[in-house]
Amino acid sequence: MKLNQLSDNAGARKAAKRVGRGIGSGTGKTAGAGHKGQKARSGVAIKGFEGGQMPLHRRLPKRGFNNIFRKNFVAVNIGRLQAAIDAGKVDAKSEINAETLKASGVVTNPRDGIRLLASGELKTKVNIAVAGASKAAIAAVEKAGGTVTVAAAKEAAAES
Repeated sequence: MKLNQLSDNAGARKAAKRVGRGIGSGTGKTAGAGHKGQKARSGVAIKGFEGGQMPLHRRLPKRGFNNIFRKNFVAVNIGRLQAAIDAGKVDAKSEINAETLKASGVVTNPRDGIRLLASGELKTKVNIAVAGASKAAIAAVEKAGGTVTVAAAKEAAAES
């Protein structure tokens, strides 16, 4: 095979529609834009415009607010943690924190910290340092013989 003999598969490339090239083409004269008016002109985008009727996004009431200071925690279930320990990705003997969870691939981006949740079952004794944890998750870790250190509680106590 030579370079000058290479070609795409049949139907892989579609020719662009040539508009405004005569009445016989089907898209001649107005080029598919209809007759006159704002929408026939170039550079027109009327997003949300409903012909003068009050648009839906203005008819509906505004509600709530976004707290820009809200902490964005990543949820990690104890079942997912146990699966990583079983797979040998996390060492149960050393302390487990955000860095070890990221290095093992349990979380991709720890954001503002890790929050430990109680879904699943933990059979291994582990020491975990996280930014937050549910009461049920702490109870499950302590039942397995481990400890949970919540770092966010320390920071909140230090600020107040």
